[in-house]
Amino acid sequence: MKNRMCEMFGIDVPIFAFSHCRDVVVEVSKAGGMGVLGMARMSPDQVEADLKWIDDHIEGKPYGIDVLMPQKIDDVSEMKYDPDELLPKEHVQFVRDMLEKAGIPELPTDEAAELKREIVKGMNFTPRESLEMIDACMKHPIKLIVNALGSPPKSLVEEAHARGIKVGALAGKPRHAIKHRDVGCDFVVAVGTEAGGHTGELSSMVLWPSIVDAVAPMPVLGAGGVGRGRQMAAALVLGCEGIWAGSLWLKTAQSEVTPEIKAKMFEAEHSDSIMTTTVTGKPCRTLNNAFSRAYDAPGAPDTLPAPAQNYLWWQEGRTRVERVRAKEFLTYPVGQVVGDLQEEISVKETVYDLLNEMLDAKERLDEMIS
Repeated sequence: MKNRMCEMFGIDVPIFAFSHCRDVVVEVSKAGGMGVLGMARMSPDQVEADLKWIDDHIEGKPYGIDVLMPQKIDDVSEMKYDPDELLPKEHVQFVRDMLEKAGIPELPTDEAAELKREIVKGMNFTPRESLEMIDACMKHPIKLIVNALGSPPKSLVEEAHARGIKVGALAGKPRHAIKHRDVGCDFVVAVGTEAGGHTGELSSMVLWPSIVDAVAPMPVLGAGGVGRGRQMAAALVLGCEGIWAGSLWLKTAQSEVTPEIKAKMFEAEHSDSIMTTTVTGKPCRTLNNAFSRAYDAPGAPDTLPAPAQNYLWWQEGRTRVERVRAKEFLTYPVGQVVGDLQEEISVKETVYDLLNEMLDAKERLDEMIS
């Protein structure tokens, strides 16, 4: 395709795949797009192992990383070392009572401490931790760094550019995109509220063209609600130079989600992708679940600020839930396209399906205009 994002990275098609799974990253890049590894919830050791594996399997194709580097966050650095003592007791008890009522067994005493330590290793949420992770990643042949929460530091952008690495950032409002442009980002990802994970309130149909206009001539990727080729075509028609997709890859044979969560997604409707602060403390779109619904009940506490709520859920809830595969509580960040995730196919098939339907949409539009 004749496209600025393809030219920027030397790729065939402007399909950028955000995934926590190294296999998806490799397969998308090998199919002509660009895989981007999400590093949230990964320990430094795991990041190093995954990047080395990608380097060994991607056959020289370009790939990138995605980090969570918020500009404002409560100081919870000590919580990583003693979360049981520093999390508010009433919140901890609320979660424990909820799980006890649902019949979710406690963790075995001999396993609990080690499981919690492993979880804490993957909680790299503060700017300092993110910068340390990025510094380690720059020792690998990455071609892209994307910040999912706010503008990256200008110093980071300059260092990345000095190493030949491009930098992008996600935006949910035009003014956020302008800030990204002003610190020197190479492109912006315009994320509509339909997207999975941390997202804003504006729909893609409204957001995409407004951000395209706000930062022109900087290239923009459309994200949020992109699960089919027609939606990719819509992004291009609205001025985007390509797409950024995450939820789409969860249905693939290579994805990281467990069979139980994948089956729950295949049963879900579009409306089962809910916006909630119960997962991380920030607005995050995820698969509907009993944990989030409990916070809507009378008498429930307010959610904690990020990342304390994230520690609470993982430390006191998610480990127990996933150990016994308790379906009502199982969740995973996913966008409203979840209603279109019907069956498991490969990453390569998914890329081809996107392109074929996009071409069909173009032909239909050409016929209507002519």
